Amino acid sequence: MPKNLVFGQAEGGISMDCTEAYKEHIMYSFNGFCKVVIRYAAINAWRDRNRRQKEISFEYLTEEKFYPLSTSDEFLKSPYEQYPVTICGQTIILTNGELAAALLSLPEKKREIIYLYFFGNYTQQEIADLYGHCKSTAWHYIHSALQMLQKEMEGFSHGEY
Repeated sequence: MPKNLVFGQAEGGISMDCTEAYKEHIMYSFNGFCKVVIRYAAINAWRDRNRRQKEISFEYLTEEKFYPLSTSDEFLKSPYEQYPVTICGQTIILTNGELAAALLSLPEKKREIIYLYFFGNYTQQEIADLYGHCKSTAWHYIHSALQMLQKEMEGFSHGEY
């Protein structure tokens, strides 16, 4: 087999020489490309499998804790009912009784942080300055207060309290 192969010659006189080394380079490049594609396909399949293992079906949730998948429209029965809550010396009026009860069940510091951030329109930096901490600590306080509030609200909505 000759070292230089001519694949074809166009009318303009351009020819493409292909040596054995060039063929080998193309083969190795293609093999490398295939290995990368297969590797990332395997990684994606592994991630999908792990995600599916972590997923919980609605049927399992309803059977396990006996929670209905629907909610009642109790808030529509009395939409004009007001629940005053005093936080940081300020009285705020809430129209959701469960939210008012959940806020009152939180520790005082958590209530203050929620009030300052959501009702007082304080920034994280301003809250951090009030408590003498850095901004990331203020974010942690806000986040943990919201998590506690969420747990309280879930408890009220499922009738655990």
